Amino acid sequence: MTSVAQTAQSPASQTLDVRRIREAFPLLARTIGGKPLVYLDNAATTQKPQPVLDTLSRYYAAENANIHRGVYQLSQNATQAYEGARAKVAAFLNAAEPAEIIFTRNATEGINLVAQTFGRWQVGEGDDVVISTMEHHSNIVPWQMLCEEKGARLRVVPITDAGELMIDELASMLGPRTKLVSIVHMSNSLGTINPVRQVVELAHAQNIPVLIDGSQAAYHMAVDVQAIGCDFYVVTGHKLYGPTGIGALYGQRRWLEAMPPYQGGGDMISSVTFEHTTYNKVPHKFEAGTPHIAGAIGLGAAVDFIQGVGFEAIADHERRLLDYATDALLGVPGLRLIGTARKKASILSFVLDGVHAHDIGTIVDTEGVAIRTGHHCTQPVMDRFGVPATARASLAMYNTVEEIDQLVATLTKVRGIFG
Repeated sequence: MTSVAQTAQSPASQTLDVRRIREAFPLLARTIGGKPLVYLDNAATTQKPQPVLDTLSRYYAAENANIHRGVYQLSQNATQAYEGARAKVAAFLNAAEPAEIIFTRNATEGINLVAQTFGRWQVGEGDDVVISTMEHHSNIVPWQMLCEEKGARLRVVPITDAGELMIDELASMLGPRTKLVSIVHMSNSLGTINPVRQVVELAHAQNIPVLIDGSQAAYHMAVDVQAIGCDFYVVTGHKLYGPTGIGALYGQRRWLEAMPPYQGGGDMISSVTFEHTTYNKVPHKFEAGTPHIAGAIGLGAAVDFIQGVGFEAIADHERRLLDYATDALLGVPGLRLIGTARKKASILSFVLDGVHAHDIGTIVDTEGVAIRTGHHCTQPVMDRFGVPATARASLAMYNTVEEIDQLVATLTKVRGIFG
């Protein structure tokens, strides 16, 4: 049987059949206040295709059992599906082996896991952790907490007025006291795509490990952790057209084997006595307790869906849509884009003269248009550009030119209301 994803490309052009794609996402057929929904908040969370919804329903209705513990068939089947999902995520990121994939609640937990294991083990008083100005709070606060605990220093790489990483400044910050570089692959508030391979090369030249936050990048472009060369890479399922409450941390085996456990409990042990506990092998050493089994299996289904559509077709469609949306938004009087990097993807953050971002979001919602407003968990970015907040339209494979036109029409209405 041919899936929606497999038939979502036009054979002649290899471009997306967006109508066919949209049919796979039932929520997109909703109306809001009597208006067709225009969903443009994909950087916060993407909608879920029917194959993912069916996978979740099927698991709970027909396959539900705990994993790794039962000898009965239902448990064995659930274990196979869960570990099969791990293998799918490993292939999706081109990890060397499935054991390099740790299931987490989200990318935030993946970063915290590294901070609380690798960080506590490697970072000491007087050491440095390097991040950038454009980081999400989840890639700032864990390192702040670690540095405060250890008496280490958090160093921040500045960005340009276009929202690009100042790579020379990064290079100048690296030294013998630098214990980790943690950089976002694609900014959630600016859309900037960072030169992560170059960052890794600079850091590794001084034997400094690198963590990459791939929360945004992983659903817009193919990610190859071996080609990037990073030591750690985090993704979150709910931005990958998958369930909430599931994510993954990629870690090179050499680090995962050396790092202490993150949490204690069941399944992360090999043996337990009151005198001593022996820990399980990776990846299970980092997955204490019953995991989000359905979420992991659902994430595997989401990965299947994305790969069925193909990143080349997705990237081409989103690139065209971003170009169209950029030109269209710049035609709105008084509108200014925040984040104009030469290399960016699928995010348009903007301000409108004399109008607070929250007012923009409230008014466009009356027309069925869903965008994000606020600081987007990147308050240092707002400070850098001297704005309290922005409105943000973020695109995905199922968005259309017509939806951009509807956004522009509603922003024109906002402009008329505020003069």
